[in-house]
Amino acid sequence: MTLQEVVGMLVWTGAGAVLLIVLMTVDSMFTRYKDMEEIKKGNVAVTTRFVMKLLAQAYILSQSIATSNHLGEALLVSVISFVILLVLETLLELVFRSMFSLHLDKGTKEGKIAHALLAGSFHVAGALIIGACL
Repeated sequence: MTLQEVVGMLVWTGAGAVLLIVLMTVDSMFTRYKDMEEIKKGNVAVTTRFVMKLLAQAYILSQSIATSNHLGEALLVSVISFVILLVLETLLELVFRSMFSLHLDKGTKEGKIAHALLAGSFHVAGALIIGACL
């Protein structure tokens, strides 16, 4: 491995890490509770959902990096995928709220692991589908 390849790997990794932090921060603004405050309190449900969201975003980023020749393209694809996941999550939560009276955000904040796993699975499933499209 050459020095140029090592530097390239460090740049792509650093850019990916920064993007993940930005995306998770933006995502936290769309939840009905404060992720970090709930995690600090020891809310395992919120932590579970947060980790599932992070893994979903990291998977999409890894797929976009693997299939892109340019860093900018990989980051852009990840941002677009994030928006798609956010829309998907919102739509599915509306469906579950109206059809099954399940308030996933509320239940997750209340510490209900089942709510957190279901809500987090929307991100994981979406990420797998999006990743296959890249």
